[in-house]
Amino acid sequence: MTDTSLVPATSARPPVPVWLTATIAGAFGLLYAYALWNAVAFLIDQAGGPLGLNGLGWFVLLLPVVFPLIVFAAAFAIGYRRGAWQLALAMLAGLCVVALFWLNIVGYAAVYGAQLLGG
Repeated sequence: MTDTSLVPATSARPPVPVWLTATIAGAFGLLYAYALWNAVAFLIDQAGGPLGLNGLGWFVLLLPVVFPLIVFAAAFAIGYRRGAWQLALAMLAGLCVVALFWLNIVGYAAVYGAQLLGG
């Protein structure tokens, strides 16, 4: 029979302070908000033009408005119970996905912009 008192207990890592989680989420939240407001400004510029937007244009240009919110929530949900650096890494990865999506939307609007206009 083995004595379990000599076996060290698994060390649980100390929880990340709430202020540190809020600071990391807040700092990245500002970057996500920048992406969101950039998408809103682009949508307003396109919708306020002389031709307006058709249904496809509204759909395509509303996606980058909603997408940063969804990605921020998913990245926060993945990282908030982990360490501080893992939360920051999840938020950074999500921000990279948002930036890539925004570049795809701008590229699509540049190439197929005439199909989005004329509502």
